Amino acid sequence: MNLIKTIVLSATLILSTSPLFAKSEKKVEYLGLFSMKEKSYMIGTGENAVEIKRVMTSCAKNKGFFQPFYPVEGVHTVTEAEMLKALNDKDSIVVDMRITEHYERGTIPTAINIPYGDIELHMDKFGCKEVDSNWDCSNAIKVYGFCNGPVCAQSPIAIKVMVKNGFPADKIYYYRGGMFTWSGLGLTTVPGEF
Repeated sequence: MNLIKTIVLSATLILSTSPLFAKSEKKVEYLGLFSMKEKSYMIGTGENAVEIKRVMTSCAKNKGFFQPFYPVEGVHTVTEAEMLKALNDKDSIVVDMRITEHYERGTIPTAINIPYGDIELHMDKFGCKEVDSNWDCSNAIKVYGFCNGPVCAQSPIAIKVMVKNGFPADKIYYYRGGMFTWSGLGLTTVPGEF
């Protein structure tokens, strides 16, 4: 019995120190929580304290940081159920506010692409009219906007720009889950087309 134990321990030691079987050191990438600089959050105190971190994994693939549930006061945050209904609502427009490259790879069916950096140039697509270098959005339609998910800032930035330019916040519907949640739930996506 001791001989078997010695052989097993020796084999384990040899394998664990062999370069062929050495564990590869993976560099852990810590992601932002509430800002790009804030990489951890402490809960509890003393010996019971736990540091919560967000690391890059196959599931946590977006490098941003947590976006507010309501990017602007008055905006409606919606779920997949409301998004599905919006896809058939003739009085609404579904806007993929991500960069074009992401849109082309796959998007929610019927979504049009207006990248967040270009949103101010396309307010006319939402029922607004340009009047003396300002936007008149008195005839605005409902806009359902989304980007990559809860840690993506693209649609919150676009929504803030829309409201700053006169678009009524109560006609904006923010799908915070974005493509991360949509595709994670197995819902149909289509290649983005222009």
